[in-house]
Amino acid sequence: MAEIVLVHGIGQEQETADKLEAAWLPALAGGVRMAGFPQVADRIWRVRGPGSIEARMAYYGALFLSPNQQGGDPGDFTAEESAFAERLAVEWLQHAAERASRKTAMRTGQRELAYVSGQMGVEQGAGSAVRSAIAGLAKIAWFAPLGMGFAERFVNRALAQVTRYFTDEVVRSSALDAVSKLIGPETKAVIGHSLGSVVAYEAVQRLRQPLPLPLLITLGSPLGLQTLVYQRLRPQPPGFPPTVSRWVNVADRDDFIAAEPNLNPLFGTGMPANAVFESGYTVDNGAQPHKADFYLGKSQLGQPIGELYSR
Repeated sequence: MAEIVLVHGIGQEQETADKLEAAWLPALAGGVRMAGFPQVADRIWRVRGPGSIEARMAYYGALFLSPNQQGGDPGDFTAEESAFAERLAVEWLQHAAERASRKTAMRTGQRELAYVSGQMGVEQGAGSAVRSAIAGLAKIAWFAPLGMGFAERFVNRALAQVTRYFTDEVVRSSALDAVSKLIGPETKAVIGHSLGSVVAYEAVQRLRQPLPLPLLITLGSPLGLQTLVYQRLRPQPPGFPPTVSRWVNVADRDDFIAAEPNLNPLFGTGMPANAVFESGYTVDNGAQPHKADFYLGKSQLGQPIGELYSR
């Protein structure tokens, strides 16, 4: 059990819970400090023992290392997975084409989207449209966190992991269990990034604890992808988690894996009395808009954490 439960996103299959905690906690403390809560920040990162705030990583990345969950060539997808991955890749290209703040990224997105859309109706063999979309996405520089030579591999893995969460019941249930086992009566906040925001949302929806969860934070979240994610969430229809007192969603405009920063129209129904829903913050994470620790280091995230522990 932990006071703050952290839920990582895509591309962490080579990491461990301990390594991710070591990366996330100083970034989280930095965001809290930036928001004006230095004592809370120290309790998250510097203070050990009495008075410290225990934050733990819910790790599920290793699920994608098993032989049948490699996230390799899209041609290895089942028909259902291939269709989902294709639509997801096109959705990401649309985000780049419509709202990129950098003109070069927008033009690249528009050009690649036009090409992929033209290929979708052409018979070129199973998985061809997915491969075309992956190649197009890889030309948008921020998808290559380690350099352009790794771009297609990164995009491929990202598509595979989001796809398989929604199409493989073993992956989905195991990821949810990894979060649920860390949540207890002492838990005050759950923070989910990227695909982890989806896992966090569904895990919180399953809570039946008598005390409310004070805070849910989602970062770079694809929860607002209406046709791909929103309609596959559980339970249906999706709404505000009944045990949550405050939900804060943070997004970077150039984070194309995220859907829309304002989740209120989709998830505002069923809010408990006195619950708070803050969605639509825009942060600037620079050249790596989806990077978890860049999100964590922002005051927009640190503010609700600081307020939670300063009451």
